[in-house]
Amino acid sequence: MKNRAISVGYIKNRRAGPLSAIRVKPAAGNPRRGWLTAGELMIPVALGRGGILANKREGDGGTPRGSFRPRQLWWRGDRHSRPQTFLPARSIGDEDAWCENPSDRHYNQAVRLGREQGGDRLKRADHLYDFIIEIDHNTKPRIAGRGSAVFLHLARDNFGPTAGCVSMTKSAMLQLLRRLGPRTKIIIG
Repeated sequence: MKNRAISVGYIKNRRAGPLSAIRVKPAAGNPRRGWLTAGELMIPVALGRGGILANKREGDGGTPRGSFRPRQLWWRGDRHSRPQTFLPARSIGDEDAWCENPSDRHYNQAVRLGREQGGDRLKRADHLYDFIIEIDHNTKPRIAGRGSAVFLHLARDNFGPTAGCVSMTKSAMLQLLRRLGPRTKIIIG
């Protein structure tokens, strides 16, 4: 029945502009799961294995508490057509990666890596990064060790916890994207 409610909310708001804010809160009794509220949509999400943390650190598995803005959508253009969204969008290429090394000057930024270089590749064999909403966590200023690569992305099949991101089903992601713009606040906590 919940899926039907999500669909009805989408149909009603299909032509509406971007939302001013969305909220992510932990589920009662399970800090690794939560709910994302976007207008009339209630979306179940997986959170970081460390739950929502006010003092996010690199590698702690926590989803950062705070207010953020979406920066852009990254998507697998070789697997999916460009989804409808008010966000700037960029197709993920073979060399696209994210720097998670706190001692690197490109920490918490998109980087391009040659095939022989290691790193957190955005083009993955699984489907977790088929759609990535990049948010402005730890960007202005970027502080080494305060967390990197915190995204909204697709969930694992078992809805297992993330390394600090917020994840959801593909259908929920596509509905959410239709309502997100660069000025939408993402309030976590």
